Amino acid sequence: MQNSQPQQSLSTDNNSLDDCGGLVASGWPLRWELLMRYRLIEIVALWEGRLTTKHLCNSFGIARQQASKDINAYLRDIAPDNLVYDSKLKGYKPAACFTPKVTSGLADEYLHALASTKDFAHTFSQLDLGFAHTEMLTPPLRHVNPDILRALVQAARDGKKIDMGYVSLTSPDEESRIIAPHTLVCTPLRWHVRAYCEKNRDFRDFVLSRFRGINGIEGDAEMTKEQDERWNTTIDIVLVPDSRLTDYQKAIIAEDYNMQHGKRVFSVRSALVPYAVQALNLDLAKIEARPEAQQIMVANLDEVKRHAF
Repeated sequence: MQNSQPQQSLSTDNNSLDDCGGLVASGWPLRWELLMRYRLIEIVALWEGRLTTKHLCNSFGIARQQASKDINAYLRDIAPDNLVYDSKLKGYKPAACFTPKVTSGLADEYLHALASTKDFAHTFSQLDLGFAHTEMLTPPLRHVNPDILRALVQAARDGKKIDMGYVSLTSPDEESRIIAPHTLVCTPLRWHVRAYCEKNRDFRDFVLSRFRGINGIEGDAEMTKEQDERWNTTIDIVLVPDSRLTDYQKAIIAEDYNMQHGKRVFSVRSALVPYAVQALNLDLAKIEARPEAQQIMVANLDEVKRHAF
């Protein structure tokens, strides 16, 4: 499937078609809300492999008739040959020559949409929002194969087991892993899928960029999210200022983290504790020599350590 970079601007006037029937355009005639719906059409079709009017209805609170009109307008005005209706799927799937026009075609867009963080970087590049004095540092994106991601999403949605090729740092060769995925997880540095692993007979985290192939569906999943004890167990992480700081310094840190009565409590799933600790830039095994570098500590350290594996 072709995932070329999208055209940098769109117009329904003075357009020409590329080799795949896509719109080569100029200008910016689209209303913001319509552009967002077109973006969702592309993202869902490409990464889930099945687009229905329900996606638009649920996401934007519009009627089914309007959603159908938007899909038809996208096919007429933006990318005439990008989608194909599949009667078996009862929805649209990406055509073999699918080319993103209002999105970048990167997995990060779909994954951040799932995390409700609204990655509109491509769209914002075309708008004058009135304040350009900002900069965002983003880590390098890990490559995710769209076929791999689509297979995992569909298996999780349908409650299936799937046989996947996977590589890890502890194994020199690619291995076949039969897993039952249930949730895609976003951490500050990577995406992974939480799944039951037949080999390890336990729920594990699998990094999306380390899947290498799809071997096929293996039937219904016997182990589901409901059986994932660590996923369904929530603990509190209690943050406090480093006790070695002066009272003045502690007050600054407390204000930084919006602490109440000298502490900040936030809840996290047991399975996500290691990533929460990493995001806080904490090492539970040691503390920094300088309290100004450490700044915060975990008050309930022993409890958190039991879940940080």
